[in-house]
Amino acid sequence: MVPQRMLLALVTAIFVMAAPSSALAASDPVLLVAGLAGGSGSTVGPGGAIYVPENETGRIVRVDPRTGAVTTFATGLPPLLPGGIGGAMDVAFIGSTAYVLVTLVGADIGGSDVVGIYRVDGPASHTVIADIGAFSLAHPPQTAFFVPTGVQYSLQVYRGGFLVTDGHHNRVLHVTLDGTITEWVTFGNIVPTGLAVSGNTVYIAQAGPVPHLPGNGKIVSVTPQSLDAPAVVAAGAPLLVDVEFGRGRTLLALAQGHFTEGHPEGSPADPDTGALVMANADGTFTVIAEGLDRPTSLEVIGNSAYVVTLAGEIWRIDDVASPPYGTAR
Repeated sequence: MVPQRMLLALVTAIFVMAAPSSALAASDPVLLVAGLAGGSGSTVGPGGAIYVPENETGRIVRVDPRTGAVTTFATGLPPLLPGGIGGAMDVAFIGSTAYVLVTLVGADIGGSDVVGIYRVDGPASHTVIADIGAFSLAHPPQTAFFVPTGVQYSLQVYRGGFLVTDGHHNRVLHVTLDGTITEWVTFGNIVPTGLAVSGNTVYIAQAGPVPHLPGNGKIVSVTPQSLDAPAVVAAGAPLLVDVEFGRGRTLLALAQGHFTEGHPEGSPADPDTGALVMANADGTFTVIAEGLDRPTSLEVIGNSAYVVTLAGEIWRIDDVASPPYGTAR
């Protein structure tokens, strides 16, 4: 019988390529966009553009990944509350229709909007398709919490519906287009953040409990058959906030960086301590780029990574995969 540790190593080697020695040859980050009114999630959508929610204004912007040109895609979504975090957090497309994840705007913290998923019906119109706040109030988590409606972070298309991470309630929800919500996978105090999907396998970034020590920052993989036993793919990066596939099935992740002990739960990492990292087959990470300022979301187009930051910037990092996967963009 194959030992569990050996089996995990074999499975990881199949799905995650080891970083070659030239992986550190990625180009320096280049500022593509500045001046957005906040930045949280992102997605690559119609036309190959990058779509980013401005959580301070409730606007979704469309960004040309080649030129950095910014245009308005949608407006009128709930913005974050004064002095808080949240609002429009992430965006995903099914076909040409955009769906936006909105959090921390409910009555439980002094707001008046629905915490949930909004369908974009037009440039200035939308419809709530799933009330995640009401679900959370009716189905509180087993772990400790102080925001009854939760703190949802990431939205990912999955099996014709969506997966949603709740970093405060320590779980991933499955949401259908008709608004049915179920608890898909439940964790202890590990703060699930970003998501990536490959077939039936879901890769989940985990920031780990406060103070988000590097050893607790992990990527785990889960299938519908392994919901009770997530497999650790890689560990050792501080405050992981996103995960995405690059070329050649390289698995990239975004570490927000050093978290100062004593800061309140939900605080960002220290400025300029974030990093783009690559998962290795031995369960470690290789640093691709460092010194990033409080990154929140990652997209990969061709051989370039695009990093959204809390300050409303988008940075492009080229040559994130080495040959044979990085010879062309």
